Amino acid sequence: MTTKGEGSGATHILIFPFPAQGHMIPLLDLTHQMATHYAGRISITVVVTPKNLPHLHQLLSVHPSIETLVLPFPSNSKLPIGAEHFNDLTLPLFLALIRALGGLHDPLIRWFKSHSSPPVAILSDIFFGWTHSLAAELGIRRIVFSPSGALSLSVLYATFRDKPQRKDVVSFPDIPNCPKYYWSHLSSLYRRYVDGDPDGEFHRAGYVDNIASWGLVINTFAGLEEVYLDHLKKVLGHDRVWAVGPLKPIVDDDQTGPTNRGGSFSVPVESIVSWLDKCDDHKVVYVSFGSVAVLRNDQMEALALGLEKSGVHFIWAVKEPAEAQLDDGYGRVPLGFEDRVVGRGLVIRGWVPQVLILGHRAVGAVLTHCGWNSVLESVVAGVSMLAWPMLADNPVNATLVVDHLKVATRVCEGVQDVPDPAVLARLLVESVSDDRPERQRATRLREEALQATTDGGSSVKDVESLIGHLIALGTTSK
Repeated sequence: MTTKGEGSGATHILIFPFPAQGHMIPLLDLTHQMATHYAGRISITVVVTPKNLPHLHQLLSVHPSIETLVLPFPSNSKLPIGAEHFNDLTLPLFLALIRALGGLHDPLIRWFKSHSSPPVAILSDIFFGWTHSLAAELGIRRIVFSPSGALSLSVLYATFRDKPQRKDVVSFPDIPNCPKYYWSHLSSLYRRYVDGDPDGEFHRAGYVDNIASWGLVINTFAGLEEVYLDHLKKVLGHDRVWAVGPLKPIVDDDQTGPTNRGGSFSVPVESIVSWLDKCDDHKVVYVSFGSVAVLRNDQMEALALGLEKSGVHFIWAVKEPAEAQLDDGYGRVPLGFEDRVVGRGLVIRGWVPQVLILGHRAVGAVLTHCGWNSVLESVVAGVSMLAWPMLADNPVNATLVVDHLKVATRVCEGVQDVPDPAVLARLLVESVSDDRPERQRATRLREEALQATTDGGSSVKDVESLIGHLIALGTTSK
């Protein structure tokens, strides 16, 4: 076990991110914001396992005062050696990873009791519900960090609290607008719990503990999900719910744009910008399914054919499949496709500067899996969405942006569906038309997002409130 640095008498906070890019990035962005604006008033320690330490290098280079608590990854027979990060794992191994990280309970207890100025609160990812009991054991507060939105979290909490039984469609009448979802769209953790997964009760207990925790920080903003934020306050029975989004990424030293958020880019940023600079305003479609989903080859072929038929300019970010996935028929760009679309299409394999691409004047729409980070980044960029929800919170997020906010059009749904290339081509063309109502709504929503994160905005006020509560905890404990 290693740590770096010591607190200076400021209120000490422990940050515990879950090692998946969609979870880790926003919590580290929040950590950056807290360290930037409240230096001297709070001190921060971030919990990390050795293989995930490189994901903190960017943050630590900007804020060397942040402490790190590097804990050995707990041994687990269900996980392959060296597996400490979700993005490299299948669903069963992902569930095993959550369970394995529960093994950090005792090392955290020992560290806390040996520290000269231990934290007064732990801000931990939603997958770490067990840290509520840890905090209670230590006599401190636990705050949940949700990288997903308020509607998604409302559905998730209702699922684990009410324990619906398996049926074709599950409704949630207590949630505003009474959302309904197919059984397959509910949390995979919950469905496995119902099916008798050996670790199912551990996962369900974690969500029950999330509901019981002292506070909730959520990466959203009032203008986007106010009705669901109000609902969560009713469910939790208190007002310690802080909407702090859209969380802003760390920027380069010259303040001109985001740094390598989440990893090194697979192609030079300059070459992407140069390609976009040659395109007309709002005429490029950006295609990405996030850091987890890999399309089957038949889906890849349908998507490629739709892009080819449409004639639109596009950037397609392709997640590189694992070797086993390639052998099983996943992730192959159709042979000859790139040659046929040369000049108007750019295929990028691996990690891409998504925030930079979405913010470029040439991009008018995004075909997305509706991961929450991608939704928020699209909102901030003011681009309309073509929704193809895949896993996890994607179907619920799609409900929000398609049915409620009406800034998106649904083109496909689920990991099994294959789009009709002709229909997809038509939707791609329509997505970059100048009179698209979704674009007009997206532009208005962008203005609300920017207002929320400027001085006096709702999210800025919520961060201030969060810090004030934390400092009050520190004062009480002294």
